[in-house]
Amino acid sequence: MCIINNMVNKMLLDPLLRDGKGLFLAYDHGFEHGPTDFDERNVDPSFIMEIANKGGYTGIILHYGVASKYYDGKVPLILKLNGKTNLVKGDPISLQVSTVEEAISLGAKAVGYTIYPGSIHEYIMFQEFSKIRRVAHDNGIGVLLWVYPRGQAIKNETAKEIVAYAARLALELGADGAKIKYTGDPESFKWAVKSAGKVKVFMSGGPKASTEIDFLTQVQGVIDAGGSGVAVGRNVWQSKDPLKISKALKDMIFEGRRVEELKELFT
Repeated sequence: MCIINNMVNKMLLDPLLRDGKGLFLAYDHGFEHGPTDFDERNVDPSFIMEIANKGGYTGIILHYGVASKYYDGKVPLILKLNGKTNLVKGDPISLQVSTVEEAISLGAKAVGYTIYPGSIHEYIMFQEFSKIRRVAHDNGIGVLLWVYPRGQAIKNETAKEIVAYAARLALELGADGAKIKYTGDPESFKWAVKSAGKVKVFMSGGPKASTEIDFLTQVQGVIDAGGSGVAVGRNVWQSKDPLKISKALKDMIFEGRRVEELKELFT
């Protein structure tokens, strides 16, 4: 039974992968942060779709409203099913705002869901995610789990032990892929990848890095540690040249090029 389940889970993520690796363009920031991350270009979802299409991304992450109005079917869709604003303070909770059925109606190849381990509300998100995972797998689509330890109990959300715990939760909860924070170096991130077992591990793109090379160095560390790729937002669509950084990411994740080889693109 375990062998069958492992094969099924691998197949469910296949539409989002190239040679077992994934490069996802994330655009759920309008929900999570409001328009503070946007400028005159990237506030328009059509601009993001253009980057995804021309940049060679293997998946795009959208909420239902944006997807229903702008998604064009050219890049595999990952529909984000829960969300919260940053207006409410305290231990975070993010609950369902869209359904697996709605994701399927839009042609999504996978759904995404965020949990906040360490929050006093974690058990509610665990229960809700379990129901979503069951429905998604019954309908033959993959499930990506954003695992971000946060709350009063979490002092350092990128500590090696905390990130590894996040990765392990993705495995224990039955996710097909995990989106987690980078620990800061490949050696410590290896423990998170190992803790995730057969769950594909993707680095969260995080805030805009100070330079493109700084961000690419993080991605290199993820790949060196055995990670499967990255889900990136601001470090691409806030860039002066989104397609240039997209090409560098593609070359690194799918072609095995190193940061040192890509520096000339940004000098």
